[in-house]
Amino acid sequence: MTAFVRVSGLPNSNFLVGYPGISATLPRIEGKVEIRPAEGISAPVSISLITIALIRRETIHPFADSMTKRHLAAPRKDISDIVGKEMLLFRCTPGKEYENVFSMDLPFVIFIPFGRGGEEVGRRIPPASIQLPFRTAETFYELVVTVQQSHQEQRKYSKPIPISRYDTLSTFGMYNRPESKECVSDHLVTLGISLPRWSYGPLDPVSVYIKISPNPDYLSKAKRVSIQKITICIEEEITYNHEGDEPSKKVNRLAKQTQAIGVKVPEAGYFTNLGLVFPAKDRRNSDGVIPRGKQAFPMFPVSGFTSRGTLYRIDFFLTVKAHLTSAKDITLRQPIIVCPLDHAGCKEEMSAIEQAAKDAAHVNQENPMLPAPAIIRERDPDALHVLGLTMVGGQRKPLIE
Repeated sequence: MTAFVRVSGLPNSNFLVGYPGISATLPRIEGKVEIRPAEGISAPVSISLITIALIRRETIHPFADSMTKRHLAAPRKDISDIVGKEMLLFRCTPGKEYENVFSMDLPFVIFIPFGRGGEEVGRRIPPASIQLPFRTAETFYELVVTVQQSHQEQRKYSKPIPISRYDTLSTFGMYNRPESKECVSDHLVTLGISLPRWSYGPLDPVSVYIKISPNPDYLSKAKRVSIQKITICIEEEITYNHEGDEPSKKVNRLAKQTQAIGVKVPEAGYFTNLGLVFPAKDRRNSDGVIPRGKQAFPMFPVSGFTSRGTLYRIDFFLTVKAHLTSAKDITLRQPIIVCPLDHAGCKEEMSAIEQAAKDAAHVNQENPMLPAPAIIRERDPDALHVLGLTMVGGQRKPLIE
């Protein structure tokens, strides 16, 4: 008899408890595996072994967005590995090949690594679920239940689990410290920029303070330099196979703002403040309807965000370019963090994160105190009651309570 397998979360709750990327919340997957007969009404199921594991799958195809290169390039590359540890849910008693059961409810909890063990692969914080346009790169997670039924082959049942990362929220203090950078052109002028904060989400305002100052040691030559215009843009840089032998990069320009200046560099320097709005992706289709999202990927109003997997990494840069005459143009690239939530959404999450950290303080990772498994074996008294049946005169009849 083939088993019917279902993975369900906690009542009125999600599989994912806590916030991945924030160690104080002890991020974990909680739920239970339900085993029932797949066919018939009351035929028992023979079970030898049941395990569950959280599997991360990554794939890349850098040329999937090009119709001509797609078929000529190397095939799609993919990897999969176990996040955390595989959990043994059931094993029949020694000396028996299998147990005949009518139903099984097996609680489980899988703790997601939160990075306290250094850079070992098994301790790294797993990247967030993401799927770039044309599936050039993607990461998704599955709960995989392995069931061994007596002498039959092992069967695997998967359930997609979307996972987000919350360590890039723009409301964290480490992203609200000003970041500065300088660059010199021909020893004559210096371009300096300052970012008041460096984590942004969709439709968040991005402002940058810009200063172009002359070199006091070459002041007479520096005064001849004219500032034609200043351009700022946000770039998305995707590096495929960044840990391999042949990494490849693609740079996408997401937004651009240009300000015409047309003045010579003053002795005291030229100061300005430029800004733009971080672009958001419209999730509506041509009919104006938001389509149902894929179960394995959360729906965010951005096409990509800062992330790093084994096969790819996604970085964002704010590029400032000063177009000059009588001197070389100066270009500065400042790394920034892109979060899938806007600043208002990040603020809303902070109170929930604080509450999750308080709840996690009562959880023992070594002994999480799971509910006892509920297993109804064929030989148990009144075992048929769980199926809504009972024995009357040697025949199985519906149970009337």
